[in-house]
Amino acid sequence: MTDLLHNARVSRGQFLRMMGGLAVATLATACSTRPETTATTGGSGGATTDLKFIGVADQKAPMDELTAAYQKVKASVRVTVSYAPTDQVQTSLRTQLGAGNAPDLHVVYPGSGSAMSMAEIAKAGLLADLSAQPWTQTIPTGFKPAFQLDGKTYLYSAGSSVIGAVYNKKVFEKAGIDAPPTTWSEFLDVCDKLKKSGVVPIALGAQTPWVTQLITYALVPSTVYAKDPTFDDKQAAGQTSFAQSGWRQAMEMYLELQKRGFFNDNPNGTTFEQQTSMVATGKAAMAVQVSAVLPDFRKAASSPDDLSMFPVPGADDANSVWIPAGVVVGLGASAKGRNAEEAKAFIDFLARQENINAWAKAIAAIPLTQDASSSIDPAVQSFLPFTKDRAVPFMDQRWPNAEVQPVHFAVIQELLAGDSTIDEALKKMDEAYRK
Repeated sequence: MTDLLHNARVSRGQFLRMMGGLAVATLATACSTRPETTATTGGSGGATTDLKFIGVADQKAPMDELTAAYQKVKASVRVTVSYAPTDQVQTSLRTQLGAGNAPDLHVVYPGSGSAMSMAEIAKAGLLADLSAQPWTQTIPTGFKPAFQLDGKTYLYSAGSSVIGAVYNKKVFEKAGIDAPPTTWSEFLDVCDKLKKSGVVPIALGAQTPWVTQLITYALVPSTVYAKDPTFDDKQAAGQTSFAQSGWRQAMEMYLELQKRGFFNDNPNGTTFEQQTSMVATGKAAMAVQVSAVLPDFRKAASSPDDLSMFPVPGADDANSVWIPAGVVVGLGASAKGRNAEEAKAFIDFLARQENINAWAKAIAAIPLTQDASSSIDPAVQSFLPFTKDRAVPFMDQRWPNAEVQPVHFAVIQELLAGDSTIDEALKKMDEAYRK
């Protein structure tokens, strides 16, 4: 990822290899070993190792599939899974980790930008080192900062996803829109046409905090990194800031969408689930989202084929439009778990190529590594031309601490509510960055 930001120049083939990137409330505690029962082993009388995993909703489809597959190849180990809201894992699960009663396996976010990010947890000595596993040698150089700290691998992730507009093709057709927009002006025109046709142009579920960040993330590659691919390095060196950069323009564009009436009423009172339903049922035309949740939109639609994606064009010159593409949320093993070796063995199983392919397919991601059986969701195909030299990692994956992200969530909600100014928002983010 560092190399990608330094150079912002990788071949399409390199990118595909690199790419080859938001439940229940009860958080389970550490694993246990107990006698096997006839129901789980056919009466063999051995011992079953029960590994506990806590993840987030967009991990459910691949984890349900792959834990079932693991049970078939290793009947002596059972992985019990549960899922919690993203905001909860950032607080309750992180508290459990610190208290020493964490599950054996749990969600881990790439890089360093949140309380449950790889770097933050690994620095505290709470993640098991996965470096001895062969798959870690295939991690592309550009993505190593998302997976590794001080040269050691602590995160497993099956690939990467993009942020763009999930849209309802039938709604576009009814409004007379033949093709997705390729410039910001065209995007505004499309929104205006959709509004006049009687539908909400953009569904925004800003009551769910992590959703607040996605529109800025979609725009910032064009307003910041297209002009200065080394922005993150300069910011880390104290040579620039959010307030001094194209982050200001991105927030102005975000609020322009609101001022022109292109969002649903009361975004701060609308959840991710409501946002999903609005687009899936045709009440709204699109939502700016990460491709990992595209399956959720498809499940809510009467016809999954009605939904696709396109890059949000953050510039008036189509050649200056860049996209965000980041490592998808992954998982790690608790360094202090009673069955850490069994937990690491399960991760090694996930890293088999056929399982990387299965995970990536389940969440419309681009596989970390690829073989002849790998596939890329058709909805993501429109992003591939940008990957040659116009893609950057998700912004938070290079932030230096876990303070900036929640501040970003909060200031966007304040801006949408009219309770803050862009100057105030950027100042708060800069202060959090410098902590």
